[in-house]
Amino acid sequence: MMSLKERCGEKIHVRSVEVSTYECEGEGIIVEGVLKDERLMHYYILSGEEHPPGTLHHMIIRMLVGDRLMIRKIEVEMPRTPHVDCIKTIGSLKEIEGLNIAPGFTAKVKKITGGIKGCTHLTTLLLVMAPAAVQGYWSNIARKPFNDKLSRESTEKYLVDTCYTWRKDGPIMQRLENTTASDEVGA
Repeated sequence: MMSLKERCGEKIHVRSVEVSTYECEGEGIIVEGVLKDERLMHYYILSGEEHPPGTLHHMIIRMLVGDRLMIRKIEVEMPRTPHVDCIKTIGSLKEIEGLNIAPGFTAKVKKITGGIKGCTHLTTLLLVMAPAAVQGYWSNIARKPFNDKLSRESTEKYLVDTCYTWRKDGPIMQRLENTTASDEVGA
């Protein structure tokens, strides 16, 4: 039997999502997410109108993320949308300001922006950005050595039991519990 990879025909669509993190001197980090949907061949919309290949969605979200992974400010751009009405959702993420990226974040975002309250593509992008923001946050902090207290508190709050590798009874957690302040543990 052929694998799915071997069965792939002509590529018809590409969704790309890129998330970048930038330092923001003294204020935390700025996390920028870009979502693009590219239709690679002619297509028809529900009205029957034909469209050439090209960008269907192009959306950008920027967040200022501060201490405790709090979203302090959020900005949205929608350079390309399939419908004029889509632009009306540009403010739908404003209520996200003040939330912390922590357990329960996804449910809160869906409650605030889900269904007719927002844009499914903006919501999708924001939810992809959240774990990337955590990585960017720690990348920013890790530019300097950790102190023992910060390392233990942060590990307990943000990493324990978030996945198989960081399970409470796993070897990494056991090693971290036995380490001294001068030892280094990577995330």
